[in-house]
Amino acid sequence: MKVIEFQSPHRRKHFEFFQAMEMPHFSMVSPISVRVLNEFIRDNHLHFSGTIVYLISKIANEIPEFKWRIRGNQVVEHDLVHPSYTVSTDEADVFSFCFVEFTPDYRAFAVAVNTAQSKMRLLPSLEDIPDRDDYLFMSSMPWVHFTGFMHAMRTPVVDSVPRFTWGKIKQTSDEMLMPVGVQAHHGVVDGRHMGIFYERFAECCEKPDMAIIL
Repeated sequence: MKVIEFQSPHRRKHFEFFQAMEMPHFSMVSPISVRVLNEFIRDNHLHFSGTIVYLISKIANEIPEFKWRIRGNQVVEHDLVHPSYTVSTDEADVFSFCFVEFTPDYRAFAVAVNTAQSKMRLLPSLEDIPDRDDYLFMSSMPWVHFTGFMHAMRTPVVDSVPRFTWGKIKQTSDEMLMPVGVQAHHGVVDGRHMGIFYERFAECCEKPDMAIIL
């Protein structure tokens, strides 16, 4: 982990401008084609949601700003950030958080996902580790092909963990579109960084054999 020193006075002002806001998060939703990715997952007998968690984590770790976290008036960058995502439970008809340490090794990550999900289905939890902020919060909304999404937030507590959501796939004769939402603290993540995320996610979905090494 390293401390970020803003070299540009304007970049520092940008951070301070949004840091002073009561609701500094902004969110975007974009439909992403997953037809090729879905075929790849089906042909290789992979798990769809686990693969989406992997791809989001992989891309977020490639974009420094998605690894930035605010601590007081300081910004730090984690070496690696990890997914904490929602899974269904056997206890009730509401979700549990499921934390998995990210690794670029897809097979190892898939094993960790299966182990963690099996545990959380039986022993659900909504607690994160105190004082830990190297998360990527994720959730699935498979019942709705949404066009907008806003996550619950604690205010005025500073929360700079980005949030990702994917929804119901809309299928036509020749296309499969899945809504993907991203919400982030505007003091550390700007629209350009959001754009890079969506571009890379779309590329991974179009060329999954390049993004996922089996």
